[in-house]
Amino acid sequence: MNQEFHILIIEDDFRVADINRQLVEQVDGFQVAAIAKTGDEALDFLHRATRLPDLILLDMFIPDRSGLDLFWEIRSTHREVGIIMLTAAKDSEIIGETLRGGVSDYLIKPVDFTRFEQSLLRFQEHKLLLQAKKELEQSEIDQLLGLFPGSPAATSLEAELPKGIDHLTLKGVMERLDASAAAGVNAMDVGKAVGVSRSTARRYLEHLVSIGEAKAQLNYGEIGRPERRYIPWTK
Repeated sequence: MNQEFHILIIEDDFRVADINRQLVEQVDGFQVAAIAKTGDEALDFLHRATRLPDLILLDMFIPDRSGLDLFWEIRSTHREVGIIMLTAAKDSEIIGETLRGGVSDYLIKPVDFTRFEQSLLRFQEHKLLLQAKKELEQSEIDQLLGLFPGSPAATSLEAELPKGIDHLTLKGVMERLDASAAAGVNAMDVGKAVGVSRSTARRYLEHLVSIGEAKAQLNYGEIGRPERRYIPWTK
């Protein structure tokens, strides 16, 4: 799955807006559709867009209206568009209101790139999961909500995961890998099965290779680049 996610940046400071654009462009699978300096510009873009952005990065401080007012206006007219607050506002009432309004994330400026990337990839994985399945199991709903129930029997594989690797997604990748047996799988197949992007699936598969749970091999076809396939290590 090679879906491109479009982002609208709402930020009145052109220097900060350009920094945010550069951050977005460093995350695989995302591109900036437009930058709006005011609420009017943002709403005009949304009303005229032939393709709505998948996600909006919204600053709380914009010149022509309250960021909260704009948040609710976008929420009421374009419910399908995700919103991540990217702002210096730390007021707990503001944060609470945006959380109640279904904000995808709340990032405080100046944002760390790792945290920023994590936020975008989490949004990507959630959207792909919802697109891939008509019904969700409880564990998948827990994943969407960011709930990770503790288990006293958790393995060291789950307990010591590197940053950017979630144990529920990893479990799905491992199940798909184990089901493939000797035939192996590629990143695209795993991404479709688990509901994540190909690049995310590849990251999880390479993690399994690094810890000795899988091995990778190159399959050479008649044309094009060789295909990287992953098979489980037999114990």
